[in-house]
Amino acid sequence: MTQQTINLYQYGYKEAKTYITAALFVVGNILLPQLAHTVHMGGMIWLPIYFFTLIGAYKYGWRVGLLTAVASPVINHLLFGMPPVAMLPVILTKSVLLALAGGYAAKRFQTVSITTLAGVVLFYQLMGSVAEWGYTGSMAAALQDMRIGLPGMALQIVGGYLVIRYLLRK
Repeated sequence: MTQQTINLYQYGYKEAKTYITAALFVVGNILLPQLAHTVHMGGMIWLPIYFFTLIGAYKYGWRVGLLTAVASPVINHLLFGMPPVAMLPVILTKSVLLALAGGYAAKRFQTVSITTLAGVVLFYQLMGSVAEWGYTGSMAAALQDMRIGLPGMALQIVGGYLVIRYLLRK
């Protein structure tokens, strides 16, 4: 899989398409976790709440990513009680880090590649784990995504790459 130059969109907060695009990614971040939660520990293994945040931020800019990152966990919690309220600060922190890193990487490198997406996922997971350690005081809790969530990180990298490449053709 090679890298591919991408057409980036940097929607502003005054544009309706920013909110429409973010809303579509929020819907994805609502449906995918529901699917993942049909499997025992599916949320912790597949980390589905982050998938469309990465795609939105990478392809449509940090503003779409940030709206998706904040709205997805809050709406999921309000509708389904997942993530639990105690986990919202951690998930929101990781989601915001992902949105900012994804938007930055796309703008900085102007390409989509497995390597770049891996760097984005590694960044938000490492920085998010440090934040989680600070929130919880537990190193074990902070490293849980790194231990259990490897399939989800791989899905974000490979799946995100494939979806972004698909969006490039549209």
